[in-house]
Amino acid sequence: MPTLKLRRIDLSAPNAAAQIKKLRDQFFIDANTVSAASKKLYTAVFGEALSPAAAVARICDDVRDKGLSAVLQYTEAFDKVKMKPDGFRVKPAELAEAHAAVGDDFLEVLRQIRYNVMQFQSGLLHRDAEMRVSGKHELHLRYRPLRRVGVYCPGGAAAYPSTLLMTVCPAQAAGVENIVVCLPPKDTGAYNQEMLATCHELGIKEVYRVGGAQAVAAMAYGVEGLEPVDMIVGPGNQPVALAKRHVFGTVAIDCLAGPSEIVVIADDSAHPDYVALDLIAQAEHAPGAATLLTWYEPLLDEVQAALEKRLAKLSRADLARDSLERFGAFVLAPDKQAAVDCVNQLAPEHLHIQTRDPDSLVEEVENAGAVFLGPFTPVAVGDYAAGPSHVLPTGGTARFSSGLNANDFRKRTSILRFTRNGLKEIADDVIFLANKEGLTGHAASVEQRATDNGPAARPKPKPDKAAVQKK
Repeated sequence: MPTLKLRRIDLSAPNAAAQIKKLRDQFFIDANTVSAASKKLYTAVFGEALSPAAAVARICDDVRDKGLSAVLQYTEAFDKVKMKPDGFRVKPAELAEAHAAVGDDFLEVLRQIRYNVMQFQSGLLHRDAEMRVSGKHELHLRYRPLRRVGVYCPGGAAAYPSTLLMTVCPAQAAGVENIVVCLPPKDTGAYNQEMLATCHELGIKEVYRVGGAQAVAAMAYGVEGLEPVDMIVGPGNQPVALAKRHVFGTVAIDCLAGPSEIVVIADDSAHPDYVALDLIAQAEHAPGAATLLTWYEPLLDEVQAALEKRLAKLSRADLARDSLERFGAFVLAPDKQAAVDCVNQLAPEHLHIQTRDPDSLVEEVENAGAVFLGPFTPVAVGDYAAGPSHVLPTGGTARFSSGLNANDFRKRTSILRFTRNGLKEIADDVIFLANKEGLTGHAASVEQRATDNGPAARPKPKPDKAAVQKK
């Protein structure tokens, strides 16, 4: 087996900043790097070699304008599945049959993980709040769940029941009653027994056989047989992330959750085998970006050797090796502070801190989707069972966005009530600022109420004689 060729970046080198930016941006949503196979496919489908963003915009607009026929057309073009309209939605009997066919051990694990996630997510929920000033005003903040949510669950390299748990359970904890799931029409998606069984176990009644950008567009705009949703959540590849951004505004989205990534920050106390396994765990998503960041230089060669040993025994070794060589890196920092600064620039989806004092180091980290502390907290624990959702921002977007949680499925509404005395007390400030902005109508709406005695009491309407006689 050939030696693993991982890029190495020395943060003391003159071109280090450019190399780190390139490392961060390789999964950036607007990256126009298209494989030869994708370029060939885009040309065959659209008659020209479109960029990923342009291709996704075309797909979304066609689904919006043409409905289910466009969904089926793109499903055949990209997934090579020719589907009739009556096969678009998974029938309830298919969900029940899949649930009955899977083993009890699978269902027991689902139930335990669902319990973990629901317990954590329910504890996060914001509560209605109020502030009262006696005789003057009341201010309320009210939370209500979204009416209808769409979940996209990828099905590329593997089937992901965990993603259903990590998206559906937070929505259910928030009180969302109508949840739609879209699964790619593949053996790892809508034709996967365990995926359908998980949907049934979670009480999902609407499951559709559609993947990619066309799935996002179908949920956002609605097509025949699928009512539009209010929010779309879930991870996916670049076209899925681009589609979510394209439909944002028509619907809400969670975050731009693309290909998986990890940064492991480690010192001389780190176990090379543990670090290697953490890097492999993300690389095997294929694509997945895995970076080791340390100021202890001997660790780089120790982890290199551990990677070689572990890859020799891994079932997905070829995929993981390819991801490590194409997207991974060993980064040497001159000191701990430089390493922390690099983490904040990379803003990774997952950050695993394997140092002597991870608690002090994590306080300096500003940008990360989720942080895992110590040698016994592998990212896989968060991916599968701990409680926080594994749907997290990628491609550096953790600089400004957060991972999915139950509160994302709830709307906030402000409710205000003022008395006459309360209005009089605040009126001068409102009138002054409204006039400064030239909005004299705003000022007048307050001034009139604050200075007069209120509308004259209207006489009660006389009862309707016919109605009285009828009684």
